[in-house]
Amino acid sequence: MIPKMESPSILDIGCGSGISTQKLARLSRGKVIGIDIDQSALDRFARRIRKAGLTEQIQVINCSMFNMAFQNESFDVVWAEGSIYAIGFERGLREWKHSLRPGGCMVVHDEQGNIKEKLNLISTCGYQLLGYFTLSKETWWTEYFAPLEKLVNETRTKFPYDQSILEEIQQAQAELDMYVKYPEHNSSVCFVMRKN
Repeated sequence: MIPKMESPSILDIGCGSGISTQKLARLSRGKVIGIDIDQSALDRFARRIRKAGLTEQIQVINCSMFNMAFQNESFDVVWAEGSIYAIGFERGLREWKHSLRPGGCMVVHDEQGNIKEKLNLISTCGYQLLGYFTLSKETWWTEYFAPLEKLVNETRTKFPYDQSILEEIQQAQAELDMYVKYPEHNSSVCFVMRKN
């Protein structure tokens, strides 16, 4: 849904361990800045960036989405995959808009509630909706949680004494436990919009 761009400058807000950030860099052939406040996740991500040979394309910064100091109109794309809930949908749209160049695009992946209200906010906050799609809890299970569960079980068996791996497995298991406890919270929607 995003118009074709030559080597775009992308800001990934709440990049975590950077799985999506790496894909964005490869697909766009642009430069991506990933921000997050979880330093241990950023450290793991920085190691993967070096190993993948993407140090020229990806930069990671320990930075809060509440306190970003990027110059206005620095980015062609702002990407927020599952992070806007922390700041609030409307506040995120309004505050992050300043980071976008005129005609730049924002992609927001959020929980599915209040779609109608969110569509109205997109317009009133100064964006043109390019499109959106939903991901059901069944899709989340098939595409994400089932493979994650398999990986957790295999890794736990393969590396029962590696403490760093066990810590990552614990985080993944906590995520799986939340899905099982609250499956209805795991349907989501992805909005793609362009700054007016």
